[in-house]
Parts: sequence; C-alpha cells; structure tokens
Amino acid sequence: MGEGSAIKIGTKAFLFSALIILLLMIASGVLTAVLPAGRYDRVTEGGRTLVVPGSYREIPRPSYPFWRWFTAPVEILFGPDNVTPVVLIIFIFAVGGSIGILERAGILQNLVNMLVRRFVRRKYLLIAALVFFFMFVSAFVGIYEGMVPVIIFIIPIALSLGWDTLTGLGMSLLPLSFGFASAVTNPFTIAVAQRIADLPIFSGSALRLVFFAVVYCLVTFFVIRHARKVEANPALSSCFREDEALRRRLREAPPLGGESGEDRRKWRGLVWFTCCIALAMLIVVGTARIPGLSNLAFPVMTLLFMAGGIGGGLAAGLGPGKTCAGFGRGAFNFIPGIALVMMAYSVKHIITTGMIMDTILFGAAELIRRSPPLAAAFLMYAAALVMNFFIGSASAKAFLMMPLLTPLADLVGITRQTAVLAFDFGDGFSNMIFPTNALLLIGLSFSSAGYTRWMAFTWKLQLVILALTSAFLAFAVQIGFGPF
Repeated sequence: MGEGSAIKIGTKAFLFSALIILLLMIASGVLTAVLPAGRYDRVTEGGRTLVVPGSYREIPRPSYPFWRWFTAPVEILFGPDNVTPVVLIIFIFAVGGSIGILERAGILQNLVNMLVRRFVRRKYLLIAALVFFFMFVSAFVGIYEGMVPVIIFIIPIALSLGWDTLTGLGMSLLPLSFGFASAVTNPFTIAVAQRIADLPIFSGSALRLVFFAVVYCLVTFFVIRHARKVEANPALSSCFREDEALRRRLREAPPLGGESGEDRRKWRGLVWFTCCIALAMLIVVGTARIPGLSNLAFPVMTLLFMAGGIGGGLAAGLGPGKTCAGFGRGAFNFIPGIALVMMAYSVKHIITTGMIMDTILFGAAELIRRSPPLAAAFLMYAAALVMNFFIGSASAKAFLMMPLLTPLADLVGITRQTAVLAFDFGDGFSNMIFPTNALLLIGLSFSSAGYTRWMAFTWKLQLVILALTSAFLAFAVQIGFGPF
C-alpha cells in the first residue's frame, strides 16, 4: 500500500475495520428478517421531503434474500441514492491521486517541513489554534466534508513535531465532528431542524455557544495531554511502528529555499497546488449556506484537487509520465478506504431495502410519546443516535425525524428548542463512533490508525462527552429552553 506514503491504511487496520462493518451488515440483514416492514407517508414542501406524523402503517415484507446483504456494497452504486457514494468515491480517488503526485514530486514533504519550522517553538499553541479552527468551521459554517482532506497535511505535521498519527487526527478529525455536534449556527443541523420545528432560525444560540466553549476546552486538553505523553515516550503510541517510516521520509526531505532549478520548480508546483486548494476552500465556504449551490461544492472541490495535484506535478517538473504514475499510485493506495466506504453505505441500503427504517423510527416515536419530559428528551437523543447509525447526512435525518419529534415535544411537555438540541447532540458526536459513517472512514483512511485504534484513543473522551451532553440536555429541560 505504498511504503512510506502519507496516505496509506495498514493491512491489519483495514481487515479489522472491514470485519466490524461486515458484522454490522449481517446484523442489519437479520433485522430486516425480524422486524415488520412499515412505511410513513411523505409529502414534498418547498423542495423538502417530510414524513407525515401519524401515517405509519405496516406493509407486506419485501422479498430480500440473505445473499443480497453481501452484494449491497455494489448495489449502492446503482441504487436510487447512488449519487452521494459515487461522488465520494471519485473524490477519494482524486485526493489520493493528487497527494500521490505531490509525494512523487517531493512537494508534500517540503511543505510539511516548512510549516514545522514555522511552528516548532509554538507547538501547543498550534494544537489549540487548529482545534479551534476545525471546530469553528463545522459549528458555525457547517463545513465538514470539505475539511476532511486537510487531515492529509495535519498528520505529517504532527509526526514532524514529535507526536503521532492519533495526535494529528485529534487536531483535525476529532474537532471537525465535535464542532458539528456543538453547532451554534450550522445551517445543515440547527437551521434545518429549527425551520421544520417552526422556530426562529439560530434562536437559542447563547446556550449552544457556552456548550461550544466547554467542548473546545475539553478537546484541546485531551489532544495536548496525549501529545505530551507521546512526545515524552514515542513508543507509547499504538501507531509507533507505522509512523516511523513516514518520520524518516519527512526528515530526509531537503529544505525548499535554494536557488536551484529543481527548487524553483517545486516552489511553482507548491504555489499552484496551494492556490487550487485555497480556491476549493473558498467555494466550500461560500456555498455552504446556499441550498442550490451547496450540492455542487463536492464535485467542484474534486476537480480542483485534481487540477492542483496534476498541475502541481507538471509545474514541479515531473513530466506527464511520472505525474500519471504518481496519480495512479496515490489512487491505488485509497482502494481499501473506498471498499470500507462502500460497505458502510450498504448498511443503510440493507435497512431501506428491507423496508424497516420507518419501523425503527416509529418504535422510537412510540417510546417518546409515552414518556415523561426528561425521559422523552433523552429518548430523542437516543433516537437521533440510532438513526445516525444508518443515515450520515444531518439534513436528511432532520427531514426524517423533526416532523415527528416536533409534535412529540409538544405532547410530552418539552420545548421544541430542546428537541432540536437533542437531535443535534445525537447527530454529531456519534459521527466519531459509528463505523457506518463514511467520512470517519475516509478520514481514517488518510492515516495508519484504523478504526480499532481510533476507538481505543477516543473512547474515554466519548464517555465524558456523553455525560456532558446529558447534563446540558437535562438543564435545557429544567429551564424550558426556548423561545418555545
């Protein structure tokens, strides 16, 4: 998988992750054979497809033989919801190929070394700044997918500063997810959910801002604590052996700054790539809050990554042959990650093909309807967690759940704002736990960590966050978090 590459996933990490998702696929298939099939009616309002409360009914169980549980990863490419996984797969190939070119040209190593020299005396300030940046863009702007490729650059920086792959993921992937769950003005979670609940857009931001600050301090402390431990004894890292090869490669990269023709070509390649990525980030930020254009952000970002990588390689003097070879090698390194993404998407495909998604949602709604206020709020939180296992998109979950949670909140005596808060908590934090989340798998595929090491790294923090969100949710119930 590319010895010394910054974008490889280890064989053992891949096999463990694939086994876990395979077991989840089988469990989902068993559920389709055990639970009754059912369906809610749906209506389209303003271009949004919403479920109709009270319309659930059981339907005849569809014919769904067990062998199709194992063909589901291929079926998703040809199903009605195939656009998202296909775009993600193309995006992964584009990112992998582009970074492969940059590695072949020596640009990636030199870029990392240049950044390390700039921040070597302010290492822990760098952690605090990066954690804040990633949390801010996801909590306030709603950017998640667009920032995932940046992980490729953060991990080598972490290694060069004496830390490990997990520290790099903790500086980037972790705050991305926690920022999404600590949403203050996120248009894809808070705005969509509040619009469906007929709440003023972005109302209740004061409490969410306090929560964001608490989570930021907690995540920053967690990452710095781990970084100090690894810096004191690198062998304590579970990724130590895998990280050593990349560390050696980064140390061997000559510094940019000479006047040779090769250095000037590398500078041109670096400038070209940086401009393309900067333009991609501007497009993602600029279209994040525009419903019609936000869907185009991913394809445009894919094209700009390819343009940046191919153009950067040619500008650095690789030539067409070596540029194509670098692209092919980088894209090939990502095949295991693509396989995991296809398997992850197949879990939802199995559930929806077996027609039990609405059955699960109906069961959760019935539990909430019969519960007292505090228990109902926690059940809403739990329901969002369960649905996030199957549906990664925050806005898709909001369209599915909020039409049911809104009248349930009125019925059990909690505010609609509290229901939105419970939904947001359930949607966000589990993104870093569930292996069915494609973006988690993409982020991990940029590293040598793998899912099992990731969980070993984060499980204690996840428990603390669970307690923290529970406390905030109970407080919201107690004060009648509003305006209504």
